[in-house]
Amino acid sequence: MSESEIEIVVDDPTAPEADSPAVTDSRVVDVTVSLLLLALALTLGFDNWRTGIAWDSTGPQAGYFPFYLSVILAGASLYGLVTAFLARKEASETFVTRAQLRRVMAVFVPTLLFCLATQFLGLYVASFLLISTFMRMVGRIALWKSLLTAFLFTAIMFVTFDVAFDVIMPKGPLEAAFGY
Repeated sequence: MSESEIEIVVDDPTAPEADSPAVTDSRVVDVTVSLLLLALALTLGFDNWRTGIAWDSTGPQAGYFPFYLSVILAGASLYGLVTAFLARKEASETFVTRAQLRRVMAVFVPTLLFCLATQFLGLYVASFLLISTFMRMVGRIALWKSLLTAFLFTAIMFVTFDVAFDVIMPKGPLEAAFGY
């Protein structure tokens, strides 16, 4: 084998730029996640303490095990906070760049909108919109292919869940118009 055949490098034209500025570093993310988990642990701990964390004549009360799990979660969160604060500032590396965050948001925002749209339009119409939009905007696939694929997928989903298995799915005004 010649030297040129050993490695083939293919550039991804959709890859984020290498020189994109940093949005945040790992230390900020570590602290933020630890604080959020600590808040969750405190909320769960208080609620389970109210429910009851002792043993009674029949065994543990309803909040016994969840309370101690929240204590473990709080301990892990505090450990994460201490570790993040004791880490050297210069050792902190970039967590996400602006280009990477843009790509993540290109998936996250439509998915969040899908969850909201499901409440008002029903699962099938929201799925059709999500699939066709993703294929068209993110995948840059032809409009007719996007619409056809989204229609076929949602039709198959409808037949599988509503007709074949009779599973109750969130419905919207379109399904109501057809009597479902």
